[in-house]
Amino acid sequence: MKLRYKLLLCSLAVLFADSVQAQDLTADTVQDNLNYVWTILAACLVFFMQAGFAMVEVGFTRAKNAVNIIMKNMMDVGAGSLAFYFVGFGIMFGTTAGGWIGTDGFALSTIGDYSIEWSYTFFFFQAVFAATAATIVSGAVAERTAFNAYLIFSIIITAVIYPVFGSWAWGSLFNGSGWLEGLGFIDFAGSTVVHSVGGWAALAGAIVVGPRVGKYVDGKPQTIKGHSIPLAALGVFILWLGWFGFNAGSTTTGDTSIALIALNTFLAAGAGASGAMIISWFSTGKPDGAVTLNGVLAGLVGITAGCANLTPGFAIIAGLVAGILVHYSMILLEKKVDDAVGAVSVHGVCGAWGTLAAGLFNTGDMFNPSIIGVQLIGIAAAFLWTFGVSYLVFKLIDLVIPLRVNGHLEEMGLDLHEHDAEAYPEFSTAAGIA
Repeated sequence: MKLRYKLLLCSLAVLFADSVQAQDLTADTVQDNLNYVWTILAACLVFFMQAGFAMVEVGFTRAKNAVNIIMKNMMDVGAGSLAFYFVGFGIMFGTTAGGWIGTDGFALSTIGDYSIEWSYTFFFFQAVFAATAATIVSGAVAERTAFNAYLIFSIIITAVIYPVFGSWAWGSLFNGSGWLEGLGFIDFAGSTVVHSVGGWAALAGAIVVGPRVGKYVDGKPQTIKGHSIPLAALGVFILWLGWFGFNAGSTTTGDTSIALIALNTFLAAGAGASGAMIISWFSTGKPDGAVTLNGVLAGLVGITAGCANLTPGFAIIAGLVAGILVHYSMILLEKKVDDAVGAVSVHGVCGAWGTLAAGLFNTGDMFNPSIIGVQLIGIAAAFLWTFGVSYLVFKLIDLVIPLRVNGHLEEMGLDLHEHDAEAYPEFSTAAGIA
């Protein structure tokens, strides 16, 4: 009898052990699958941001250029995703040579230690980020840039300019190892890697292409109003929604860490809107709708670097400062540079602020001079690389293909000249609707 009981107990123990092991394997599989689902869902949200950017740019510019805006935003993804697949992804995430540039992984030819399924997932997530950096440029140079010339730059920024800096800061997320991340640079979701890179490229483009006809009279900037604040507002709400994928999706892990990131993203955007609205109210006597909309975006850009390492209180401060900063930045920049939608201020300037804020308010180690120093190095490196190379590329394009249309065609509208189409054919631009 005792032997039978012992055999029974041993059998039960083996069954229990197998059951526990099976449960552990099941839990690991569920978590792994959840990571895939969360990352792809987040990538879809970031992709949807392209619609937001398109609506913001269309709303902040004139009706006669709406089709051109849509075409540029469409091809930032269409052509840009192919450029990133064949060239950019390898430069950004391939095995790094000396911490500077990836040397393999072009067209996903080298996978490294990752499964092919994760490589597909990770590429998709990163490709929509690359398209975001490219489309920032579109707004700044809107209403006077030749479509073919812009398309060339869009391909170059997604294939080379954005990936090179990305490899410095984010290379180790896959097979690389960038020199900047080796210093301890903090930019969780891309205040500098994505937004400042896009913003500084936009600044170079706006300078090279020059101002729109009628923007400056006797050296003084004139207001050229956009045709639809409702469209711009719709775009901002779409971007706000997509930004939860942009920031929280950067964990590439479906776990509880996304809670703080989502909350910080939400609060910073609200603080940015509030700061921009209040400062415009004090400055002009009225709460300005366009400034408030850009304040939302400024707050979102301002929290993107530190969304995972700031407390909610400091996220509010980061967003509030960004909302105030964008207002004054747009006023100062407009004196010399025609940025049709405020892209340089929203993305370039507030991206730099957000990166600095991530170091200043770093949880558990605030106001650490060494951390702040690394953040400043990253900010400076992004500006020097992106602005310098982008300026040169725009100049070279202009030597081969005229970068801008002539004044008469610009006044006619890029939709008719570049695409032989009108966004609102029932309301003819020939009848005076701009």
